[in-house]
Order: sequence, then C-alpha cells, then structure tokens
Amino acid sequence: MIIPPRYVGIDVSKKHLDIFDEADGVSRRIANAAQAITQQVARWRCDALVVFEATGAYDLALREALSQAGVRFARINPARARDFARASGQLAKTDPIDARMLAAFGRVMQPATERAANPARNALAGLAKRRDQLVLMRAQEKNRRSEADDCAMAERISRLVEVLDGEIAEIEADINALTKAEPEIADDARLMRSLPGVGPVACMQLIAKMPELGHVGAKQIAALAGLAPFNVDSGAFRGKRKIAGGRKRVRDALYMAALNAVRRADPFKAFYARLRQ
Repeated sequence: MIIPPRYVGIDVSKKHLDIFDEADGVSRRIANAAQAITQQVARWRCDALVVFEATGAYDLALREALSQAGVRFARINPARARDFARASGQLAKTDPIDARMLAAFGRVMQPATERAANPARNALAGLAKRRDQLVLMRAQEKNRRSEADDCAMAERISRLVEVLDGEIAEIEADINALTKAEPEIADDARLMRSLPGVGPVACMQLIAKMPELGHVGAKQIAALAGLAPFNVDSGAFRGKRKIAGGRKRVRDALYMAALNAVRRADPFKAFYARLRQ
C-alpha cells in the first residue's frame, strides 16, 4: 500500500511558528523554540513534506529539528510563495493563511527537498557571516579615520581598527581550523582552491553559502547564484537576457575570483577578451 504524502505549511516568525497540517486541516501556533519544535516534529512521520519560507536565522531551529527527525522539508524563496498565493487568488495575508498556502504550495508544486543539515557547514556559515560584518565595520572605520580632522580622534579610530583586525584574524583562524578538521569540507576546499582566481575568501563563501555544489547541475547552480541569464521572449519579441536575484554574497565572491582569473590565467584572459570583442 502506498501512503500518500502529507503536506505541512509553516509560517516562520521570530517568536512563533504558525502550522497548517493538511492531514487534519487544523491551524496551530507554537513558540519558535527548540523544545516546542522538537515536540511538534515528533508527531510527523517520514511521509510528511514540510514547506516554509527561507527566513535566515529564524528557521534554523526548525531545520535542525526536521533534519534530526528525518522529516523531509523544502525551504523556498518568499517571493516564489507570494507569486503562488497571487496566482491562486489568495490576496489576504495573515500568518495562518500563509501557513495554509505553503501547504498547498507543497502539494501543487512538489518543491525539491533540502539536504540534511551539516553542523560543520552551519558553523562555517556563521563564521563567514561574522567575518563579513567585521570587515564592513573595519572599512567604515577606515573611511571615518580618513575624514577625521582631529589627530586625537584619528588615533582613537586607529585603535578600534586594530581591535577589528585582531577579531578578523581570529575568525579567519577558526575558519581555517574548521575547514581542515572536516574531511568533506577540506576536500571541497582543496578542489575549489585549485581553480584559477579562487582564493580563501571565495572558497569559504562557496562552501558556506552554496551547499548544493556537487549535488545539482551546473545550470541550477548558476540560477541559485543569480548568474543565469533568463529568457524574456514572447511571440516574435526577443527580450534582453539578464541575471536577477540569487545569492548576492556568493555572486560578489565569484566576481572577485573571476576578476583575478582574467588578470592572471591565460585561458580565462583569452575567453574574457573574446566576450568583450
């Protein structure tokens, strides 16, 4: 006997999860806290497909609980969910309505499920995010120092820049140690660093922000990064192909890697020149 899958939609917010389970047709709200989520997830069998929007850190506890319980889940782009709601004629928007809509999205669209979470990659992603924050803070402080008219103020700013330098160096050491300690991550890093132009920062961002690498096709990866130029055609009209959306931090890292490659590596330099011509 084939058991049909059950579809569960969850609207995620900072403090609450609004849940709609098509199996019983009941909406419920629980706290967005590890204990409450674990108790809720334990009620679902492996035939459930849980659908929710990507909300950054707010859905982390939910992802971890689902992965540990072996329950399949799909984490979708919020824009895609809103497009589905509008196409379905659902104009009202509340948290319970969104949860019901996400369950319907799973049943109709059959979204691809996420791979099981890797704690080491999650930790690396957290370190990479903090490094980006500190690097931005350092750049801002350096700009303020260059504009400071008072020598005493410039000296104060310089001391803060030195503190930030130390924090960045410590985080980079932690990233390096984590990368070497995890065999799977170390192998991925070794392969990526063998490519012309890919330095330690680009490598770190790809590992942390693109866990799909090596598991889906090249065209899908390009689309996830926001580097796939999509068609805009209708009848005889041929619109301009252009990229849109995707993971900006990955795109930024790949831009710098490509810039290094076209400056230093002959095959990439020649290919770039042909494109420009």
